[in-house]
Amino acid sequence: MPNIATLLKSEIARVARKQVRAETAGLKQAIAPYRAQIADLKRRTRELEQQVKRLGRVAAKVATASPAESGERNLRFSAKGLAAQRKRLGLSAQAFGALIGASGQSVYKWEEGKTRPRAKHLPSIAALRTMGKKEAAARLASLAR
Repeated sequence: MPNIATLLKSEIARVARKQVRAETAGLKQAIAPYRAQIADLKRRTRELEQQVKRLGRVAAKVATASPAESGERNLRFSAKGLAAQRKRLGLSAQAFGALIGASGQSVYKWEEGKTRPRAKHLPSIAALRTMGKKEAAARLASLAR
């Protein structure tokens, strides 16, 4: 005949397991939606971090591309436009370069599209757009003195 203590011990263990299982079943059901929410939040966080990275790169590019001074306006440059402007003024590349503070060779390279003018030259190139032939000749004469 089995020992009553062992029977009692095994019965208590069985009842305790049954009780624990009943208690944890409710917790497992409550945990499932939380896990789904956590997974969704992790996904959204990863997407937002990627967006922040992308925007950071774009902001860095814009910051380097924007003029050094915030007061300057955004000046565009076109190789064809520069050549047309020089021809309209009737100037040689050397003379055109003297007006904007660059060499004639630089002007040729800009017109061919091999290089682009530096930011310091863009305002003077833009100023020449509004200048006529007589004014350009007068300015060249004043520079020659």
